[in-house]
Amino acid sequence: MFENIIEQGAVFQLRDDINSGRNAPSMLFFGPPASGKGSASLELARVLSCEELEPKQRGEWKCSCPSCKQHRFLQNEDLLALGNRSFASEIAACRCAYLKNADNANTKLLFYRSIRKLMLRFSPVLMEEDQKLAKCASVLQSLDEKLNEYLDISDVPEKLYDSLIKDALSLENDGLSSNIPIGQIRSASYWCRLAPKGKRKIFIIENAENMRDEARNSLLKLLEEPPPSVSVVLTSLRREAIMPTILSRLRPYRFLKRSEESEKEVIRRVFFGSGSNLNEYLDSFTTQSADKTEALAAWFIVSLARIASVYLKKKKARDSLPSIINALGERYAPIAEKAGFERCLKSASIIKIIIAQSKNFEEISFSRFLKLCLDMTGAVTCASGDPAFIAYNDIFKKYVNEAVTAVDVLNINSSLILEKLFYNLKNSLAGNTHG
Repeated sequence: MFENIIEQGAVFQLRDDINSGRNAPSMLFFGPPASGKGSASLELARVLSCEELEPKQRGEWKCSCPSCKQHRFLQNEDLLALGNRSFASEIAACRCAYLKNADNANTKLLFYRSIRKLMLRFSPVLMEEDQKLAKCASVLQSLDEKLNEYLDISDVPEKLYDSLIKDALSLENDGLSSNIPIGQIRSASYWCRLAPKGKRKIFIIENAENMRDEARNSLLKLLEEPPPSVSVVLTSLRREAIMPTILSRLRPYRFLKRSEESEKEVIRRVFFGSGSNLNEYLDSFTTQSADKTEALAAWFIVSLARIASVYLKKKKARDSLPSIINALGERYAPIAEKAGFERCLKSASIIKIIIAQSKNFEEISFSRFLKLCLDMTGAVTCASGDPAFIAYNDIFKKYVNEAVTAVDVLNINSSLILEKLFYNLKNSLAGNTHG
């Protein structure tokens, strides 16, 4: 039980709670990126749904019961997952692991699961209330057919790999928003109240801090009166990022940053690779397209910090320059400069260049671009631990969510919204939140 999660005390606590019958109906897994929160939530779903009658064998990874087999292939109808994160690098890393060990059934399943994790976000349950997801139905069907072909043959042609990854990237870029809309929470809540096909339903929300306010309120209603046959798992980088009224209804499990030796073991055992930092290892598989998006996002953040800094100096407020401005510049200026982006202090020119480089966000998803920007400010915030950084990051998150809603839901011109977002973020950095 949870034998695939390396060096995380939280899973021992989980296992003890399950074995003693004290497992909570609603839980929060929180901790740094790549600490095993997502893997543990999927394993929890399999363990709680296991139909093995022998207590000593119940929940083992190789359990042969029908429910465990479905969960291993991430095809169990009692599992529902939503919430955005980056899938591209994990998919590429899993593909590399399989190519190194093509005769290994575990690496073949690893690559298969990496794509299925993405496809879980496109459940028919969620599509009913989300037109953006529904538009991806044809790509989803193509992926499903190709994955079945992938499982059926022993010598997988390179053309099939390339096609699988191309479809997966298209699905991620075009179908996932940076936040969690209320429609998905409503659909999931209705699903939770229906009887399970097997023993138990599991509802997972990754990066739950990215829910909109109305979505949080809708989720709260579910947590106040959870159906007895459903377990709800939220994941988050920080416990404090979860709304207090929701947090009070969750049993927290803290996932810690692994030691360097454990990181090496994860990379070696799971991906058949080498390295001492799992995040850096996965990032090394980022595609060229994603690299371009990252560089553009870095330039956006750095340009924003520079303009805010100049604005404050003109106001002779040098002493009030927020430290987050220097932190953002130091971390992301090298990325932007390496990609060839030059310094620019005119916001109109910055917006024009971003629109041109993204081909009016046809080549780069608008929500994906803003999610990267938010990830960058979040990374600096987590590294600093400064409460002031957290306050700025929350403001950034608010404006980014509003921008994504305006473009993805209200279909407002992305150029206008990006210009408004830049203005709002500049003012927030300059301490002028009223514009």
